Amino acid sequence: MARGKIAIIGSGLIGGSWAMIFVSRGYTVSVFDIDEKQLTAAKKNIPESLKRFESQGNLRGTLPVDEQIKLITFTNDLAECIKDAIYVQECVPEKLELKRKVFEDLDKLCTDEMILASSSSCIGSSQFNSGLKNAKNILIVHPVNPPYFVPLVEIIPSDQTDPEIVAKTRQLMEEVEQAPITLKKEISGFALNRIQYAILNECWHMVQSGLLSAEDIDRVMVNGLGMRYAFIGPLETMHLNAEGIVNYCDRYAASALKVSETFKPPPLYDIPTSKKLNEYFSQYIPLDKMDERRQWRDECLAKLAKLKKEIPK
Repeated sequence: MARGKIAIIGSGLIGGSWAMIFVSRGYTVSVFDIDEKQLTAAKKNIPESLKRFESQGNLRGTLPVDEQIKLITFTNDLAECIKDAIYVQECVPEKLELKRKVFEDLDKLCTDEMILASSSSCIGSSQFNSGLKNAKNILIVHPVNPPYFVPLVEIIPSDQTDPEIVAKTRQLMEEVEQAPITLKKEISGFALNRIQYAILNECWHMVQSGLLSAEDIDRVMVNGLGMRYAFIGPLETMHLNAEGIVNYCDRYAASALKVSETFKPPPLYDIPTSKKLNEYFSQYIPLDKMDERRQWRDECLAKLAKLKKEIPK
């Protein structure tokens, strides 16, 4: 039986992923888009993706795939999309003015209890909730691409968000088997991108200075840090690599500080280095093979997600 209605604003890759996540737990989903071409593509792509996941043994939830597909409808009418919804997930492009316009429109149509969430990856909701009567119901719920197989969700309230809305949102994310984290306040880049950009900055410097090739830098993550981080985080790694965190600091803090002092300021992501990297990756992932490589990536992540569920924590 349906568990309630979810509204998805934007029918692209992220919107489609959210739709598939919610129907996996029996929610009805209405997907909205003003772009008829995009909406038509979503009507085709979402059912095809769910059927492919089923054939690969990667379908989420216990409902048969045909039952999940029946729970999804598509519309170009925003009022129809959010009518009776308990939760709205905005998935439009990362453009501040566009998000402000969408939330102004939602503010006119939503109820006082409807949760209004944005999939924004860097823009805090305080940048587009000003003057809205339902600002207390607005927050960021940022997924990681591809959300269907990478469950992390960042929940970021603004200083106007009602704490009860934050709690209900986290409960919903847990219910649909995502892995939510809750930031106490807004910060530029949130959590995932702050960590990701720190890694990218150092990788860029290494290529720029000629210290390592692009192949070897990616090998550091794929065959080193990434293997352990798929199961334990950096702080638990510290704990296990010594006799606890305090012992780790006793052993390694001085060395870590000395290395950290050699870090450079954030790079400018210069054109010569970007061309060098683009030339390398284009040799084995040309533009016409990007979708194929993305599908391979998603299949790898699906297998990893399945493995992690099978391994007791």
